[in-house]
Amino acid sequence: MMHAADVREWRNRDVVDAESHKIGVLEAVYVDTTTDEPAMATVRTGLPTRHRLVFVPLDDAIAGPDYLRVGYVRTLVKQAPSIGTDDVLPVEQEEAIFKHYGLAYKPGAAGERQLARR
Repeated sequence: MMHAADVREWRNRDVVDAESHKIGVLEAVYVDTTTDEPAMATVRTGLPTRHRLVFVPLDDAIAGPDYLRVGYVRTLVKQAPSIGTDDVLPVEQEEAIFKHYGLAYKPGAAGERQLARR
């Protein structure tokens, strides 16, 4: 299991899929607001002049010395909902990220966000 205390060390690591294909570079980690444990990461992808941030779950992620291996194939991650590099995830887009990966979305009882950036 990944721990929130390790999050700062992950920034700028390469993110690779299970077959070691590079997906992009880790930009930020989002924690589950109910557990405060890492849940999703944003990965910087695209051309140098047109970067975007795609979301990928960290449920099966493994941290290596200079990479973060995720349990999803590169093509699925690159098709995930994305935001611009200077944008903030709108609350109404959270559920779409979970649906993209076939995961259950559980907002708080009062409609609070499930994800918070760290």
